Amino acid sequence: MKLLILDRDGVINQDSDAYIKSLDEWIPIPGSIEAIAQLSKAGWTVAVATNQSGIARGYYDLATLDAMHAQLRRLVAEQGGEVGLIVYCPHGPDEGCACRKPKPGMLTAIATHYNVNLAGVWFVGDSKGDLEAALAVDAQPILVKTGKGEKTLSKGIPEKTLIFDDLAAIARELIHK
Repeated sequence: MKLLILDRDGVINQDSDAYIKSLDEWIPIPGSIEAIAQLSKAGWTVAVATNQSGIARGYYDLATLDAMHAQLRRLVAEQGGEVGLIVYCPHGPDEGCACRKPKPGMLTAIATHYNVNLAGVWFVGDSKGDLEAALAVDAQPILVKTGKGEKTLSKGIPEKTLIFDDLAAIARELIHK
């Protein structure tokens, strides 16, 4: 199985320090929907692991989050592709859960769901927490410069991290490998 795992905010859609609280605020980064569809059509399973502490903070509810993910699936399907498993952490940063990145709980849930070992699997994110979660399960950390990626890059990243401009660049690399 060719598995690619993506963070959501800042990788697939625009990010905001004020949180993405509604379907109207969920705006795909140019080229990201097409990239997911192209990867899917090329035989890749594209899963998503996303921290969503806005739920714990009361900024939006599960129905709103579900609507955002349904929109993602619909847009990718319109391009002929498919989104795989989407897992999210609804907890706040101080709740001590095992799923909130940089902890690897969501990544291990994806591994269990697909019955795969994550060693070497690419995990694409835009934050230090994403990169640390990838390393915790021996996945390949990938940083995109979208979202908080440029800021993350300026603060230093783990040694074996690969860097791409955006999700479209990753799709080109993986499809033409």
